[in-house]
This record gives sequence, structure tokens and C-alpha cells, in this order.
Amino acid sequence: MKWMTSGGYPITLSTCAPMATVVWRMTDYLEYNIVRVAVLLDRRATKGVAMQGSLIGLTPWLVGLWGLWAITLASSLFGGRLAGWFRLASSFTLVIAGWNAAWLNQSTADQGFGVLIAMGMTLGFVGDLLMARVFPLRRYLLAGMAAFGLGHVAYIAAALSLGNTAGLNAAGPRFGAWIVWLAIGGFGWLLVVFRNRKATAANAVLPWVALPYALLLASTAGFATGLALQARRFVPFAVGAALFLFSDLILAGRLFGGLRFRRLDDIIWLTYGPGQMSIVFSSLL
Repeated sequence: MKWMTSGGYPITLSTCAPMATVVWRMTDYLEYNIVRVAVLLDRRATKGVAMQGSLIGLTPWLVGLWGLWAITLASSLFGGRLAGWFRLASSFTLVIAGWNAAWLNQSTADQGFGVLIAMGMTLGFVGDLLMARVFPLRRYLLAGMAAFGLGHVAYIAAALSLGNTAGLNAAGPRFGAWIVWLAIGGFGWLLVVFRNRKATAANAVLPWVALPYALLLASTAGFATGLALQARRFVPFAVGAALFLFSDLILAGRLFGGLRFRRLDDIIWLTYGPGQMSIVFSSLL
């Protein structure tokens, strides 16, 4: 869903830098507020025996993969016709990192969490390939949404299973955060899709398909935030899921709501890419 052209505008470091700064400041703002609520709730990251000693950390290999991801992501901003391939490369790098993390987690309490995160990232990469039209499918948009949706089912399963195992399943944070994010996802769909669907939607069905899809992505953000409110090591997971949702709401505005402005497609990628990275590396912290 991220491989559209840059609208004919030349991509330069001077134009990308301010946009990247805004995105990263938004990320810092999300992290700060989630951590602050976690402190107010006085939930410790060590709650539950399963959380003790299960953090594997970053190996030199994984640090190298993170660097490769960052390089390919940055290259996509000024890669011209190769931008799409750089983006696919950055996504594939996260697939490798995800499965490497799952392998390193195989003897820890986080084993199931790591495997489900890796599965979700792999399905996301399949969605990237479909949306990039690497495969000549007529209904590539629906196929891509299905792949991403299955990936988020895996992410949700990861959040719920680890929460239950580690004792991070308090009803208040878990379901409270879920309801809040469902409201955000529904309002976002109403604002960018439903309100403008007659004006720009070529297919009258797709805007309605986008509603359960948005709520699914919002559910990932909700359950990840529920974990983060009880254990701060999951703040990157929550921030990543939130960035993924915002990225797809912006894209939905482009597809169905006629949203247009300079660097729109780059902003979509600068929220989606770091979002997936934060989710994948949350199993290593």
C-alpha cells in the first residue's frame, strides 16, 4: 500500500528533512504519553515471572539489520525509480530481523510472542509485494489488505498471548485502551473515507471494506497499548501499531477521500516503515 509515485515532485534532502523531523517528533510524543500513563498506573515492567530474564537484547547481527533497514528506508526517499525497490528491501530486512529474533527467543518465555511477530511481519511483506504490483493481480488492493489484515491478526494474537502468560492482562488497561483505539480508528475512517466516498471512490465496496480493516488495525494498537500501560518495554510495540494505523488512514484518504498534498506518499512510508520496525524490534527489548 506504500509504493505510489511521489507525484512528480523532485525529492531532495532539504524537502525530506523537515517532514522526517515532524514524523519522528510525533513518534516521541506518542512514546512520552504512553510512558507517562504507565508511570501513573505504577505498573512495572517486571510484573509476572514470565517477564523475568526474558529480554534477549540486540546482537551485532540485529544491529546490522537495523542499520540496513535505516539505509534502505532513507534511500527510498531520493531513490527515484528505484524507490519502490528500496522500500521492499527495507521491508524484507525486517522479515529477516523478525525471524532472527524469534529464533533467539526460542528458549525464553517470549518464544510465542516472537514467532507471532515474525509471522505478522512476513504477511506484511507479502502485502507490500501485492501493493507494489509485483504479482499481476487484478484486485491487488483487496489482496494486499487481506495480507496486512492477517498480519495484524498475528500481532493481536502476540499481544494477547503474552499478556495472558506474563500476567499483563488487567481488564482496565487492556480493554480500555482497545475501546479508545477503536474510537480513533472509526473516527479516522469516518473523516477520511466515509465523508468523501462518493466523490472519489471508483469502487463503491472498497470504502466499506476499509472500515473493518481500520478497526482491525486499531485493535492492534489498542491491545499493544494495553501491554505498554502495564510494562514499559512494550511502548515501541504500541507506538509501532499506532504509526501503522495512521499510515493506513492517510493512505485511505488518498485512495478514497481525494487527499492530496506535497510529500503525501513519503509521509505514508515514513509512518508505515518505522511502525513495522518498532513492532518487530519490540520482541528484542
